[in-house]
Amino acid sequence: MNPSRFARPLSRSFRHFAQPAKPTLPRVVARSLSSLPQYENILIEDSQKPGVALIRLNRPKALNALSSALFVELNDALKKLEEDPETRAIVLTGSDKAFAAGADILEMSTLTFAEAYSKNFIAPWSYIMTLRTPIIAAVSGHALGGGCELAMMCDILYATKTANFGQPEIKLGTIPGAGGSQRLTKAIGKSKAMELILTGNNYSGEQAEKDGLVAKAVDGGNKEVVDLALTTAAKIASYSRVAIVAAKEVVNKSQDLGIREGVEYERRIFHSLFGSQDQKIGMKAFAEKKKPEWTHS
Repeated sequence: MNPSRFARPLSRSFRHFAQPAKPTLPRVVARSLSSLPQYENILIEDSQKPGVALIRLNRPKALNALSSALFVELNDALKKLEEDPETRAIVLTGSDKAFAAGADILEMSTLTFAEAYSKNFIAPWSYIMTLRTPIIAAVSGHALGGGCELAMMCDILYATKTANFGQPEIKLGTIPGAGGSQRLTKAIGKSKAMELILTGNNYSGEQAEKDGLVAKAVDGGNKEVVDLALTTAAKIASYSRVAIVAAKEVVNKSQDLGIREGVEYERRIFHSLFGSQDQKIGMKAFAEKKKPEWTHS
């Protein structure tokens, strides 16, 4: 959610951005995904990296403001990519001007409590959290309100140094509703999170890196941060999918468990991997100084 003007129809000063030249249709990630529909609010692009999918939010007239229609498409694409055995990492990005400038305020402005509560409004936004495939957010431009929350739902967050993060819901008389208060606090600590949420102040990608919210902030724009994300995603995708899924699982468990319980949980998953073929392949290849040929089983 986001009170920023960017979630509303753009002013004349942004119309040159709202009417881009007609792009050529991007190629799909893999042959097995050639049946994906041509979505209206997102693009599935060819990452040029084996095992890596690239999703681009694509609502330029609203600076990628997050709507229910966008999440129907995003969740459908994520589900199909999760089911694709060739996809072992996903990169999620927007444009130079906006990763996502917030929630679509016009869509939610007339909701009543009964409607929002009974329909569990914005709950589908959290579908991304159920995926076992690692997801890297590549943020440039605005990542405000719901856009900031969506970026924080990803497993790794990269940004440009000039990216613009924030949870300014307080300016609308409301609060973050898609996990912003919880994830931001865990990432940067209570005092800093409280300051940002109570004041509605924004902060840069450079500051987000210093605070630990962003893994790395880079110079340049969307191309540079996407290149970094794709490089990392390709490295992840080069490993055993079984180990990738297990590694993501144990790190995420650290957010829910105390250190003792977390270590015990990690050890159980570690033990279970000795039942996989890839553990045998990996250790045998290491001993023989060869490159492992993963079976992903």
